[in-house]
Parts: sequence; structure tokens; C-alpha cells
Amino acid sequence: MLTGPQFLPARLEKLQASIASAALSAGRLASDITLIAVSKGQSAEQVALAHRCGLTDFGENYLQEALAKMDALPPVGLTWHFIGRLQTNKTRAVAERFDWVHTVDRLKVAERLAQQRPASAAPLNVCLQVRLAEEDTKGGVLPADLPTLAHAVKDLPQLRLRGLMCLPPAEPDPTIQRGYFAELRRLHEGLIHSGIPLDALSMGMSHDFESAILEGATHIRVGTALFGSRGP
Repeated sequence: MLTGPQFLPARLEKLQASIASAALSAGRLASDITLIAVSKGQSAEQVALAHRCGLTDFGENYLQEALAKMDALPPVGLTWHFIGRLQTNKTRAVAERFDWVHTVDRLKVAERLAQQRPASAAPLNVCLQVRLAEEDTKGGVLPADLPTLAHAVKDLPQLRLRGLMCLPPAEPDPTIQRGYFAELRRLHEGLIHSGIPLDALSMGMSHDFESAILEGATHIRVGTALFGSRGP
């Protein structure tokens, strides 16, 4: 893979072509898929370069790192997505500074975000993270508990429940990849049928975004394929 900031435009062009190809195979429009540039470990200068290349959505895992970039960059034209595991003692800054949170998996976290979102701000867009495999290192609500959580979160003030997110095990087999994403899509459809108007499926990363697009992803979270490897 080409590394270094000078190659970002070329990597982006290649990535966009892959997104368009996967969307075409799924009978979808590439414009319906939001590319979230995972800027974890990248400098504010790299984010600025990506923005100049046409990217608008950036995903951050670590709060303090994200806040430093936000303070260093002009706010106009940037949409910030929190995609890391969220601790209850860090919800205030996330509620105040981010546009989206993709990793809500407990009602307590959602309630704190709702309470701490400034009244003057637009509602905070949230996705519920679903755990589709037994991995102790990852968060996520269990599928059996998802409907109860979703119906509680949808009624919280200053939040807008948009959809579901998953972070399945890294699998090289596209068939296995698609199985996880298909499960999240079915859960998503079930909530819609129960009366919750969802419109977002946040799934797919550098190694599996094409499988995610084939199963209906609306938001893909891509870091390595865009910025290059961060090294060991």
C-alpha cells in the first residue's frame, strides 16, 4: 500500500472506485453511502488534507485526541463521528462536540448524552452498537436486548436514533463477513417494522466494506485503506 500523506488522493480515488463497484453490484448508488474517514492516529494536518480532497465525515476513537484536532481545525464543513468505546465519565465532551455517536450500547450512556447535549445544538445522531459475536474486548448490546434499548433511546430528548452499528470479528472470507452484516440488517429491519424510523447501518471497515455495502451499509468506517498503515 502507498504510504505517506502525498498518496492520500490516490488512495481515496481507489477507495471511491471500490465503493462505486460494490454499490453497483448491490443495485445501489454510491452517493447513498457515507464514507467516514477514520482519522484515529492521524494529525490535524492529515484531516485537513482529506477535507481538501473532498471528505467531510471523520471518525475518532479517542476523545482527547479528537478534541485536539477539533480545536486545531475550522468547524465549517466537518462532521465528527465518535466511533470508540464510550465511558460514562466522558459523555459530556462527546455530547457537546460530536455530531454522531456510533457506539451507544447502554441506556445509561444514552441518558447521559441526552442530558448533556446543549439545548441550542441539533439533536445528537446515535447508532446502537450490537455485539454479533462473543468478544469480551468489544462493546455492544446483545441482539436479544436490542429492542428494549432501542425503544427507550428513541424517546430521549436531544438524541436522534438513526440506526445500528457493528464491529464483527475480522474475517477474510467474504461469505462470513456478509453473514454478520446480514444479521445486523435483519435486526435493523425488525426495529423499523416495530415502529422505529431508522435510516443508518454503520458497518464495514477497510477489510470488509465491500461485503457491508452488499448487505446495505449506509456508513462505512475506513482508516487504513485511506490513510495507510499506522505502523506497528
